[in-house]
Parts: sequence; structure tokens; C-alpha cells
Amino acid sequence: MKQFTQILTSSLIVAFMATVSSATQAANKPVAISKGMASVSIIHKGAVVELMREQDNDSLITQEFGKTSRPCPPFCIQPMIYAPGVETLGELEVIDYLVRMDAGENILVIDSRTPKWVKKGTIPGAVNVPFTSLAPNQGASTEGIMDIMLNQMGVTLIGDIDEFEVDEAIVGGTVSHVFDYSKAKTLVLFCNGMWCGQSPASMETLLRFGYPASKIKWFRGGMQTWQILGLTTI
Repeated sequence: MKQFTQILTSSLIVAFMATVSSATQAANKPVAISKGMASVSIIHKGAVVELMREQDNDSLITQEFGKTSRPCPPFCIQPMIYAPGVETLGELEVIDYLVRMDAGENILVIDSRTPKWVKKGTIPGAVNVPFTSLAPNQGASTEGIMDIMLNQMGVTLIGDIDEFEVDEAIVGGTVSHVFDYSKAKTLVLFCNGMWCGQSPASMETLLRFGYPASKIKWFRGGMQTWQILGLTTI
């Protein structure tokens, strides 16, 4: 009987170790971005970053994005389509824009969140333009908004125009005669996720200033879905 018990115990141990070994092997299976794409190299602030997915199959989303029920308002679910002409992107499309931006295309990927959120991790290649610097109800001035558009987004002024004229043009709905958007960058904006209103606030201002909707792209899933998929943050 004792010998039988020892044999049974040994068998259980072997079975348990085999299960653990199998689980470990499963955790070590490679995780690609998509079929045929394991990773891509992106330049972030002058350094090369390998954008890929977390390789640990047991990895979990970070605590900041673990909440399911943030109070609404202000954290209300955003629509799938923000405005007519503004294209909503998924993760693969964002990666494609990052690669094309690295290759020299006239693109700017924008993290619209406040700096304290950006410090917790952002998408490689993204530039931080906080929504507070574009939203008038957050204290952004017309002069400050214009400075960002002219110096970061590739917009040019038509003639010698002062801040007052821009304000009047926006109110009057004739802002198209103030700015030249022919060489403006295609913008890809994102924030914390489908419950976040920071990138929508930035887009609202840009559209009011006449920025072409066709040159505004929105990553609605933002950092929430980026981290759910285990994609590289920096």
C-alpha cells in the first residue's frame, strides 16, 4: 500500500511538473503585432524604439487602465465617429501612420493628454500637445493655438493677420481666409481611451479654426486599447 502511494504521489508530481512546463512554454510563445509583422522600429525623441507587443502571455494591463466605471461626466463614452470627415483609426492604422511619419511623410502623431498622464507612458513617436493648450475653455489663448498650428502642424497664415482678426473669423465662420492648410500635416490624435474627452477637445478647436477634417485622424481606443494589446509604451 505504501509503495502504491509513493508511485501515485510520484505520478502526480510528474503530471504537475508537466503542466507547469506546458504553461511556461505557452507563456513563452511569441506575440506578433499581426501576421507577418513582429515589430517595427520607430524614432522617439531621436532614439530608436522597437514597437512590439508584450511577450509574456500572462501580462496584465496596468492599474491606471483597469477601471471600468469612471464617473460620467466627465469620463463619458465617446462616439465612434467624432465629426464628419474625421477618420477613426485602430491600432494597426496608427502603427502604419507612425511608420509613414518616420519615413518622412507629412504626419504628426499627437498625444493630447496632460503631461502627468504622458509620464505614465505614451506611444513611441508621439508628440505631446496637451488639450489644455488648444481648448479655450481650459485657458488656451488664440495666440497660443495659432503658435501650435503654425510651428508644429505645418499651417501657414494668409497675409498679415492679427489675433483679433482670427477671433472674429472664427466667430463669423469665415476662418478659411485666415489660414492656408495646403501643406498642413495629417494629424493622428489620441488620449486615454474611448471614455476620454481630451483628444476630442483638441479636435473641436482645430475644426473651429478650419483645419480640414480629412487631415484629422482619431485613435479613439487610445492608451486603453494600446495597453490592452500589450503594445510598447515609452
